[in-house]
Amino acid sequence: MKILIRNLDRATTEDDLKLLFDEYGTVQSCNLVVDKVSGNSKGFAFVEMPKAGEAKAAIKNLNYKELGNSKIRVKKAEDKTPETPSN
Repeated sequence: MKILIRNLDRATTEDDLKLLFDEYGTVQSCNLVVDKVSGNSKGFAFVEMPKAGEAKAAIKNLNYKELGNSKIRVKKAEDKTPETPSN
C-alpha cells in the first residue's frame, strides 16, 4: 500500500521516515519529494508497505504524530488515474 506523508519538517530525511515506519512492518520503499532546483524537501513523501494490515496500523498510529518540528499527516495515497481521451 502506498502511503502519503505530508507536513514534514524540511530537515526530515528518508532514513528518518524509514525508521519511523519500520516500527509497524516492512517498508518496501521510501521517497522524499525534493525540489529539482534547490534539492530541498518539498515537505511530503511516499512510503510503500507491502502488507495492508501493517500499512493501516502505521497510518492510524502516525497520523498527527510529532516528527521534528511538525505534526505529520499520514494517509493512504490516492492512485493517479490517467485521463482517458474522449473520442
